[in-house]
Amino acid sequence: MRNMLSKLHIRCENAAFGCSAVLRLDLLPAHINECEHNPKRPVPCEQGCGLIIPKDEVRSHNCVRDLRVMVLQQQQKISDLEKLTAENKQQLTDQKREIQLLKEYMRALRISNPGTRVQEQPSEQNEVLAWVSSLQPARVTRWGGMISTPDAVLQAVIKRSLIESGCPPAVVGSLIENSHERKWPPGLSTLETRQMNRRYYENYVTKRVPSKQAVVVMACDNQHMSDDMIVEPGLVMIFAHGVEDM
Repeated sequence: MRNMLSKLHIRCENAAFGCSAVLRLDLLPAHINECEHNPKRPVPCEQGCGLIIPKDEVRSHNCVRDLRVMVLQQQQKISDLEKLTAENKQQLTDQKREIQLLKEYMRALRISNPGTRVQEQPSEQNEVLAWVSSLQPARVTRWGGMISTPDAVLQAVIKRSLIESGCPPAVVGSLIENSHERKWPPGLSTLETRQMNRRYYENYVTKRVPSKQAVVVMACDNQHMSDDMIVEPGLVMIFAHGVEDM
């Protein structure tokens, strides 16, 4: 039935406006779009304002008025987009806070259950592994030069270097947080415990933070270390001196 109807020959619906075309039904839509008698066919303004308007509105078209309307419409769209952007930023902030709370929970879970390794998502883990493998292995010659309470300025400098080295955004924040002793594992959290466990430092696999007297000690590189000497996803150790490339 559809094939039979498509073969019917009918007059263009713009016949009242002077079109004399008679064509098959299935060709009608394409013809109407191009029909020079179609009163709604889009045409450019002949006065040079650049607007595209329906043919039957050319006579009533006022460049200044219609451009003003278009500007107001664009301003409204911009306002709506700015509002949407602000809402998206707020949602992103909320999601980051939730992710951080989840990370804190995972860290607390790992500490309270030493035998349990909290696994990252495969894609994130692969990204972290690729970044870690790209870093230069490092050797610390002066563990006594460790800065356990770096200030915000020093942390910002190290964070910039991590980002420039390609550190995945998913872990860079945690690494910077873990550069302060308050986020270090139990075996490093106080001066007394660090002195007691100093003999284990040489067992760390450390990677150089590019061009800085700092190293990253990643959990993925230090599975051989006890749970009280490492945290997920790793920690940053900053030194006054004593960091060398291997």
